[in-house]
Amino acid sequence: MNEHTFDQEERQLTRQSLRRHFLTRTSAGLGVAALSQLLNAQDAPPRLSPESHPGTATRTHFIPRAKRVIYLFMSGGPSHVDLFDPKPRLKSMHGQEMPESVRASRRVTTMTRTQSSFPCAGSPYKFQPHGAAGIELSEILPHHSRIADHLCVVRSMWSETINHDPAVTLMQTGSGNAGRPCMGSWLSYGLGSENQNLPTFIVLLSGVTFGQPVLSRYWHSGFLPSQHQGVQFRSTGDPVLFLSNPPGVNQDDRGKVIRTVNQFNQMRLKEIGDPEIEARIQAFELAYRMQTSVPDLIDLSTETQETLDLYGVQPGQTSFAANCLLARRLVERGVPFVQLFHKDWDHHQNLPDKLPLLCKETDKGSAALVLDLHRRGLLDDTLVIWGGEFGRTSYCQGKLTATDLGRDHHPHCFSLWMAGGGIRSGMTYGTTDEFGYTVADKPVHVHDFQATVLHCLGIDHTRLTFRFQGRNFRLTDVQGEVLRDLLSHV
Repeated sequence: MNEHTFDQEERQLTRQSLRRHFLTRTSAGLGVAALSQLLNAQDAPPRLSPESHPGTATRTHFIPRAKRVIYLFMSGGPSHVDLFDPKPRLKSMHGQEMPESVRASRRVTTMTRTQSSFPCAGSPYKFQPHGAAGIELSEILPHHSRIADHLCVVRSMWSETINHDPAVTLMQTGSGNAGRPCMGSWLSYGLGSENQNLPTFIVLLSGVTFGQPVLSRYWHSGFLPSQHQGVQFRSTGDPVLFLSNPPGVNQDDRGKVIRTVNQFNQMRLKEIGDPEIEARIQAFELAYRMQTSVPDLIDLSTETQETLDLYGVQPGQTSFAANCLLARRLVERGVPFVQLFHKDWDHHQNLPDKLPLLCKETDKGSAALVLDLHRRGLLDDTLVIWGGEFGRTSYCQGKLTATDLGRDHHPHCFSLWMAGGGIRSGMTYGTTDEFGYTVADKPVHVHDFQATVLHCLGIDHTRLTFRFQGRNFRLTDVQGEVLRDLLSHV
């Protein structure tokens, strides 16, 4: 290496060092004060619009219909034609070949692509109309009949993604590619929380420990500050890992440790201005406050026997229904976004045996949650959502027999329901064709659904953005229309 080349490289390294030094110092001097104000929920300026509305915890783009969301996510893809979308024509053609014109040009997975036959598979379950509007629901959801007048069943959902992981990722983050913030994180970032002793976004899991996995990145904050990441509450042991003090450490000792560590973190924050240090400071302080707020929260024995019977739960026993009751307790305490994941809805075979079991695990708890919120006066401003990442095929995967059938993934149309939180009640929205294979009227893309949820919370989905890598990102990417026909007029 000659001297000229060495000098050039040395000057380049010096310039890089000075640039790095400048950015860290100026970010600490100019940005950290504003950042700490933004991230500190006690003193944070509202993040959305300059006008506030009475009764809201934060400022929103317009008066919100909902203050909080409980999202019951059925991971794996519940079969719409067996639960919410009755198809008499499909049932009358059971066992016959599905017309090629119906299947034409529709993408299928590699699991059924090579099938030589695609027999129609009508639902083995009966549908009955319920409620004043006569919403037809499957017989394997008997408790749903009690909440029919509260439901808005959307039968015309559709998505581009055909496999589980990108499909769940799209429903959660607005993109089929990993790395974006999920809906709960966007709402945490945009709205904050009324309760400083609990996270703004809490996740609860239930269902089998095998099968299609539920990944922790489904509640990740992506490029948003990490304090907006979902916090998973566990069913056994500490609700949050390491929440309890270790043996020999009392609450005062824990408080002293946290204060000392955070003093060092504050010094480092002033030095380099890394927002993740601020997030860590807040995480330590929140964990300390949760040590007193969480034990009482998860003690279901304080509920009345009537409420326990409504959900069908026993204190100390874990279940989807217990998580539904815990979700109600969380939103009562000001948590704005609670998401329940229930696994194992992926029924490629043996659907007649497996699907009723999943419905039995979730039906009563889902209905009880809506009824409980309603009787407590919380349903009007709590949006409850029930649904998965896609539907199932109306033809049979594998061999169709008198006792067995399976259904492959189907993103071209599927169903979900919403209740409360400014959504019209006692109605169905959209239709699919007579085979339940394609949307026939009022298609609802994932981004339309997300835009509508944000609208219910007083947020214009085009204006809730975060600048990252040179562009503004939002939950709905560059698409999405608010479905105003779904909104209540009250």
